[in-house]
Parts: sequence; C-alpha cells; structure tokens
Amino acid sequence: MKKFLNYLVRWLLPLALTILLVSYMFRKVNFAEMWRLITHGVDYWWILCAMGISVLSHIFRALRWRIQLYSLDIKPPLMAVICSIFGTYALNLVFPRLGEVWRCTYIAGREKKPLTEVLGSMVADRLSDTLMVLLLVLLTFILAAPALEAFLTKYPVGQDFVNLMRNPWAWTALFGTIMATWGVFYLWRDTTPIRKTRQWVGEMWRGFAVVTRMEGKWAFLAYTFAIWGCYYVQLYVAFFAFPFTRELCSDPHLGFGLVPCLVAFVLSSIGMAVPSNGGLGPWNIAVIFGLAVYGISEAQGTAFSMLQWSGQTVMLIILGIFTMIYISLSKQKTPKTENV
Repeated sequence: MKKFLNYLVRWLLPLALTILLVSYMFRKVNFAEMWRLITHGVDYWWILCAMGISVLSHIFRALRWRIQLYSLDIKPPLMAVICSIFGTYALNLVFPRLGEVWRCTYIAGREKKPLTEVLGSMVADRLSDTLMVLLLVLLTFILAAPALEAFLTKYPVGQDFVNLMRNPWAWTALFGTIMATWGVFYLWRDTTPIRKTRQWVGEMWRGFAVVTRMEGKWAFLAYTFAIWGCYYVQLYVAFFAFPFTRELCSDPHLGFGLVPCLVAFVLSSIGMAVPSNGGLGPWNIAVIFGLAVYGISEAQGTAFSMLQWSGQTVMLIILGIFTMIYISLSKQKTPKTENV
C-alpha cells in the first residue's frame, strides 16, 4: 500500500493534473482558429531565438550551482554540471520533480560525495528562485496591479490563500505543529531513527547554508538575475512571433509589451509550482490568462502558449539526448582525463 501511494503521488497525480488542466484549457478553444493562427502569420525565427535563450538560462543555472558545489568541496567538470541541468528539465517532462533528485544523485555519485549535501545545495538553489518569484510578484503589483486583481477575482483560490494567512487559527496550528515536532526530536533524541534523521538534516543544512558563507556570493547573485532575465526575455522575444502579441510590443502605454509580458511571466512562474509534466497545463493557462487581461482571445492565447511550450519542449528533448550521449561517453574516461 505504501509503495502504491508513493507511486500515486509521484507519477499518477501529476499526470492526472496535466490531463485535467489541458482538457480545461481546450474546453472553449476553437481548434480551427488556433491551428490557423499557428500555421499562418507566425515568424518562427523568434521561436527559435527563444529556444536559444532558454539554453543560455540553463548554462547560467549550471554556473550558479557550480559555485555552491565548489564551496562544499565538490568539483565536477563544468560540462557535467551543465548536462545535469539539461537532464533535470528533460526528465521533468516525463516525471515532474524527478529531475531535481536525479541531478543531485548524478553529481553525488560521480564525485563520490554525500547525497544529502548535494541535495541541500539544490534546496538553496531553488529557494533563491522562490525569492526571485516573490520579488517579481511585488514588481508586478507595482506595475500591473489591475491585472493581478483581475486574476484573484477570476480565480478565488488566490484570495482564499490570502484569507488563510490572515486566520489566527492557521498560525496557531502551525505553531503547535512546530512545537510537537521539536518535542518528538527532544524526548526521543537518543533513539536510532531520530539520530539518523538529525544527521540527515545536518548534512542537508550544510549544503543549504553554504550560500551564506561561500566565496562568489556576488557571482551567485549575478547568475540568479541572469537566469531569470533569460526566462523573461525568452517570453518577450516570443511576443514578436505572433501579430497579436507583436501589437502589444508597439504600444507605449503598455511599456512596449514589457508590462503584459511581465504579467504573463509572473503568473506562469507561479503556475509552474503545480506539479505537471513539463509545466503543460498550469503554465499554459497562466499565460493565456495573462494575455487575456490585455485583450488577447483564448484561441490566440492558447496558440501562443502551445507554440512557445512546444518549442521549449523540443529543445529540452534535444538537450536530454545530448546529456545521455555525454554521460555515456564520460563513463569511458577516467576522472583524471575528463577535463571538460
């Protein structure tokens, strides 16, 4: 039963969410109109440009993670770190979140280092992304407050979350849970399971806390902005592929498309928190809504989101194949001869 539930949560639930959200997305879409939009009037060079920028974002992410790994005295070749990032996103297309575990397992096994330390560095890596999303949400509230208000009005779950955060009983329950957990770890601190758990948490924390004391903190920050800058620019570049989004880029009242792109970008970043195969479903719905705020129809928004998502997916598949080839070839070399 435990294995079945684990399988259900890890694989079947994301797949079910993907199918549910995709069916919701296509429920009211005119497929003939969407197909016409994709096959006529699209400048695919901009889509290819967006695909290239996405590769650059993965390389920046690898360079940022390498700083953390070096601080833990884990020194894999740069190409190995880059391919671990490529493989992460390729695997996430099939098994959501599995890619994150795989990249840590790959690097830890390759360098013969504790997996928990590498996992801790990955947690810090993702936490920095979470902080960037929060900063972008704040920026969007300043520049495009009406768009976010419309989002909360149409999707009350956002307002429900805000109300939950204001509920004193929710904070009381959270405090009680923390105290109960602390009590268990204190009262049974000498038992084997608690000792092993504390050791595991300690190793995880070492990998996480390295960000605060590592060399290259400014480079880490610069790469963080570079990563998210690439994410934003690749979406903005895709605006020039379609006539209807290109019009937004010619409107000075909308910041020449920068503000609508920011709204769609922030909503899609939040949507990626929903576990699905490669973001299919929640990412698209968020982009469609972000564009709808500025007068883009559902058929147009769906065409835009599906083409942009498809371009990124093709690129990730290519990068995944490249990663498999690299790993296969690197196994034939010794660590002393592999310098790339």
